Amino acid sequence: MKGVLLVNLGSPDSPTAKDVKPYLDEFLMDERVIDVPKILRNILVRGIILQTRPKKSAEAYSKIWWDEGSPLVVISERFAEKLGKHTEMPVALGMRYGSMSIKKALQELHEKGVDEVLLVPLYPHYAMSSYETVVVKTMEVQKEHFPKLQITTLPAFYKNPDYIKVLSESIAEGLKGFDYDHILFSYHGIPERHIRKSDPTRYHCKIDGSCCSINSVAHNTCYRHQVYETTELVKAYLNLPEEKVSSSFQSRLAGDPWLKPYTDFEFERLAMEGKKNLAVVTAAFVSDCLETLEEIAMEGKHQFQEVGGDNYKHISCLNDGDAWVKVMAKWVNEWENSGALPV
Repeated sequence: MKGVLLVNLGSPDSPTAKDVKPYLDEFLMDERVIDVPKILRNILVRGIILQTRPKKSAEAYSKIWWDEGSPLVVISERFAEKLGKHTEMPVALGMRYGSMSIKKALQELHEKGVDEVLLVPLYPHYAMSSYETVVVKTMEVQKEHFPKLQITTLPAFYKNPDYIKVLSESIAEGLKGFDYDHILFSYHGIPERHIRKSDPTRYHCKIDGSCCSINSVAHNTCYRHQVYETTELVKAYLNLPEEKVSSSFQSRLAGDPWLKPYTDFEFERLAMEGKKNLAVVTAAFVSDCLETLEEIAMEGKHQFQEVGGDNYKHISCLNDGDAWVKVMAKWVNEWENSGALPV
């Protein structure tokens, strides 16, 4: 029997420092998130970051927490439930970090008689700190606890026509009635070294402004190339003016060079250039979460307006929208029927 395993980022169990701390510990101690030797990672995370960050993060979570729980978890659960109604296969939901573990989700499928799983990392783009860590962790759990289980992984779908169509139409819907001066695609940031580490050629990714436009096998695992490709495809689909669209990167840690331009710097630049009406798209995520709801929708609005901007609109992620559910259902059912995967 075939089944589907959806995996998203995860969430603390509550917006309290007590629950945020172990969640952040698991997240930040992941060697694909903070990729330094374990002894240094331990000092940095447990000796420095976790001494102050849980309280601050808990305050941020409390701003966006729903009555039903974490928005990311609730949205993912709704998506999984809807997907289950569009396929004959069992659908389970796991999280890379937190109590809703990948192991629990695989156990759920195993108990239903599933012996072949389609793993769906809920990330459009390949990055070692998101897509790759989900795949690696799932394979580790499979090897240790479910050795007879076969796993096939859905590839990153950043340029898939079905995805670009549903993303573009969702953005168009979000823009209705908003007379924008500019649309900023703000993607989750990663250290520049992650791009180079993910380059199988070990020479192509120079992050010099041109390598992303030169065809290479490196693009299969290059986050920077993939996010810019998503922006360009959406721009073409919606026929957006070239001068009114740009991309940037949010959420960074101090000390290392991260992908640029930085989103908070772009808020200032755009406002200083006289852009009064700004729309922000967070297309690195398919589900709204802390980064989209607090960092962009709330803090981003404050930052933009503080430096002279007027109207600000965060375009919601695809979440559990019916059109997005139908796209995923198409992909998983094609895999069930023929073994085909989207490209």
